[in-house]
Amino acid sequence: ALLRWRHPQRGMVSPLEFIALAEQTGLILPIGDWVLEQACQQLRLWAEREPCRHWSLAINVSARQFAEADFADKVIAALARHDANPARLRLELTESLLHSDLEATIARMERLRQEGVRFSLDDFGTGYSSLSYLKRLPFDQLKIDQSFIRDMLTDHSSNAIVRAILVMSEALGLEVVAEGVETTAHRAFLVEHGCQFCQGYLLGRPLEAARFIEQLRQQEAALG
Repeated sequence: ALLRWRHPQRGMVSPLEFIALAEQTGLILPIGDWVLEQACQQLRLWAEREPCRHWSLAINVSARQFAEADFADKVIAALARHDANPARLRLELTESLLHSDLEATIARMERLRQEGVRFSLDDFGTGYSSLSYLKRLPFDQLKIDQSFIRDMLTDHSSNAIVRAILVMSEALGLEVVAEGVETTAHRAFLVEHGCQFCQGYLLGRPLEAARFIEQLRQQEAALG
């Protein structure tokens, strides 16, 4: 799920322009609560219809939001309120989270995992996390930052990093998502080296949920 600010004068505003300010002012907390509610509501809507009954939805969670003592309670309550399947919700955390109270982080993650919620480590490779943290934290998935994917076919270092992440993830039993896949050459390289999932403009541009469903049905109708 991608967040956009629909501003009355400026139109669509990218999160790159407002998330940092939201973090500084504390507005990230009510924004995060709203995103969680919207995600659970969307999962419930998808569960009631084909072809999206089996779909999952991933949302970003800020380190500040995750550190709230009642965060796990809020997630569990939101899922129950909308009768959403916890196994369909994936929370994306960044490496900045690993610099906070590690034991409290593990406890919150484990509690939510017991409910069925899954976790992704977002923008992997751009922070300063220790691999020992990765071994202890109950992640299900790593997302390779798009800066490595963008340059991996022309830059030896990026290429080596991507291949190393794929090998390491397989050894740890983690799924991998490559971010920012924009060409068939990128996808072919990733598939060849064992990457299970891709996201990026090659596969589609961001769309509102209702519009995406409509487009999917149009494509299925065209295929007969």
